[in-house]
Amino acid sequence: MKPVVGAMQAWSCVVISVFAIIILSILGGLFRSNHHEFVGGTDDPKDGQAVAGTVFTAVIVYAAFLVFCGFQGLLHLRENRRGAIALS
Repeated sequence: MKPVVGAMQAWSCVVISVFAIIILSILGGLFRSNHHEFVGGTDDPKDGQAVAGTVFTAVIVYAAFLVFCGFQGLLHLRENRRGAIALS
């Protein structure tokens, strides 16, 4: 199987996805617990549970990106181990 994206893009996507999963999980947990900094103001959402559900959906999307991009990166590693010159 050949990679679809470049090696740099794949590993960049892995790093960004890991940080996004961590940050969004923390934000989703704060919204789920109705933390006063996030749902206590006049312009803030009233239903923290609904916002948390949306944020956790984004976490699932980033987890899918992490799996796809990680697989692409591993395909690049496997391709590089074979060597650039192939006799056929």
